[in-house]
Amino acid sequence: MTVAALTPPEHQVSLVDESVTPVDFNCEADVVGLTATTAMALRAYEIADRFRARGVKVVMGGMHASALPREALQHVDAVVVGEAEELWPQALQDLEREALRPVYRHQNWPDPAGVPPARRDLLNPHRYIASETLQAARGCPFACSFCAVSSFFGRTYRTRPVEDVVAEAASLRGRPMILVDDNIMGHPAYATRLFERLADLKKQFLGQASTTMLKTPELISKAAAAGCRGLFVGLESISPSILARLGKAFNVVTQYRELVKRLHDNGISIIGSFMFGLDGEDPDVFNRTMEFAEQADIDMALFSIVTPLPGTRFYEELQREGRVIERDWSKYDGTWCTFAPRGVTADRLQESLQKIYRDFYSWGSILKRTWHRFEPMVWLINSIYHRRVRTWLYRTRQGVPYSVAGS
Repeated sequence: MTVAALTPPEHQVSLVDESVTPVDFNCEADVVGLTATTAMALRAYEIADRFRARGVKVVMGGMHASALPREALQHVDAVVVGEAEELWPQALQDLEREALRPVYRHQNWPDPAGVPPARRDLLNPHRYIASETLQAARGCPFACSFCAVSSFFGRTYRTRPVEDVVAEAASLRGRPMILVDDNIMGHPAYATRLFERLADLKKQFLGQASTTMLKTPELISKAAAAGCRGLFVGLESISPSILARLGKAFNVVTQYRELVKRLHDNGISIIGSFMFGLDGEDPDVFNRTMEFAEQADIDMALFSIVTPLPGTRFYEELQREGRVIERDWSKYDGTWCTFAPRGVTADRLQESLQKIYRDFYSWGSILKRTWHRFEPMVWLINSIYHRRVRTWLYRTRQGVPYSVAGS
């Protein structure tokens, strides 16, 4: 929707989200723009190939194409590396002059102050559980080895003017909003100003933040006053040595329970993220993590096998060691082991991941974690995951692809 908003007004734009709307390969189009995660890259290439077979020009952007532009260029006419500001309008101008270049790349990081309001009018909000998304900042100040965000945004943290964000938030009618920032509290002074202004709107929102919010606990209460009802937090591991290996030593395991309690005391639910498969882990790590998540009253959780996404330091390290064993990008969704692990087999990793999902989203575990602070949103999401996990396990046994963490 942001790329659509960056498109000069003389162009007619339609937007297709294939997770809710099929692609019309016979539609009239002068150019097709694609973006895709690594797990969806092969599908994006299929779409590109079909349109190019008709003579339609295709331009691709997003994290995967930015990390592997030479690969993407086997299927598309041009790649926009990084963010779309300035580059996308330039590509369209070059198309009109029949002078499209294969790669468009920034010399400097774009200023988010120039980001226009997203073109929400191009999507049908009734097809989404939560359709009102908003971005206040880009990037993250940290450099975790497994995370593509740092590579894509250059370990920068750039913010939009608070006034622009609040004005855009005020225009949204749905509740709750989803702040898609990778770390909404990455700049405490900015977050303070933003939360104080959002509080006037009387809206609710979900967001993402790091465990470092404990260093400025007043931000948690300000977030709650601004309407925050849930935060996705990358806990990743309950092992300090594993966290250090990930470049995430700022996560202090002994403070995890304090963080959960402080969030709960402020009426904020936590969606915790945990990863498995790293060197130094033993097979019992799944049982210990499950026990911790229940005892700490983690409201919801996403579990995954650490995945070497192109463009990350983790990917480069495994490449050098010759340990990347899977090149089918559709398996890079966190539920498959795509590299040669140490200390455990790939099959054992995948079986253990399925078990922890099944156990965590069993009715018994859901009740144990949520009965004493019943929140309708928490119950709804747990119920959705209970059903998704069952579907995922059933389809896995049938050999049918399905992503438990998908949209």
